[in-house]
Amino acid sequence: MPPAIPSSAFDLDPEVKEEYVWHGQQRRPGSTLLTRKAGSTWVTRPDGEKITYPASLSISESVLSQLHEPHLYPELSALRHEMLSWRFYHEFRTDSESLMRYPQVGIRTPVVSNNGNDVASALQTIIEIGDVEKLHDVIDCAFPGSRLLIDVDGKSRFQVLLQMPGISRPLEANELSDGTLRYLCLVAALLSPRPSSLLALNEPEMSLHPELLTPLAELIADASKYSQMWVTTHSKHLAQTVSSLCREPIIELGMGDEGTYIVD
Repeated sequence: MPPAIPSSAFDLDPEVKEEYVWHGQQRRPGSTLLTRKAGSTWVTRPDGEKITYPASLSISESVLSQLHEPHLYPELSALRHEMLSWRFYHEFRTDSESLMRYPQVGIRTPVVSNNGNDVASALQTIIEIGDVEKLHDVIDCAFPGSRLLIDVDGKSRFQVLLQMPGISRPLEANELSDGTLRYLCLVAALLSPRPSSLLALNEPEMSLHPELLTPLAELIADASKYSQMWVTTHSKHLAQTVSSLCREPIIELGMGDEGTYIVD
């Protein structure tokens, strides 16, 4: 008997079984740009010709992430570029070892990173090329009487400082609470000079003082003028305030035996 082929440690990885891209409200034969199923992939070229996609595809990735010769498939390339611009913020690291608590070499940063390590550069970018008046207004609203400062030393290292009332010197980033730093990261994300078509925030209320939830909701509502916002939260106050400001209904989720469901 031939030796048994050892199973892979990745046998339980998810696999892409089917994938479709179409334009319009519903998928129709004439509107479908990409069809992937049963081991074959078809794409529609700009001239309307339907061809077999020539490249070998990994079953664990989308076609869009493996797109070759994008000039031959401009619609798919445009979709890929659009999706790559989407931003997802899940958790900013704010513990005592976080890099954002210490001076970092700064460059112009119109989009704050997912971990927030470049928040000082991102805030300085807003000060120079973004809505600096709005930035100072939201800081004063969240921390009355306070003013945001960005310290830049001779080696171009940037550090967040916060001048607070009653304190004779500005507080450095490593002296700020986790919630304050997290809020500054959210400010940098929501006031980005380069808004994204989609911006998702997962549980943005984590570590925040309850008094910051209303200013955060106002920031989210303002950002929704330029980006489609997707916010998941356990805070009823945040959800209700955003819903009221944006005039959008709350979608409530529940947990059951079969997983997560939308509450009717």
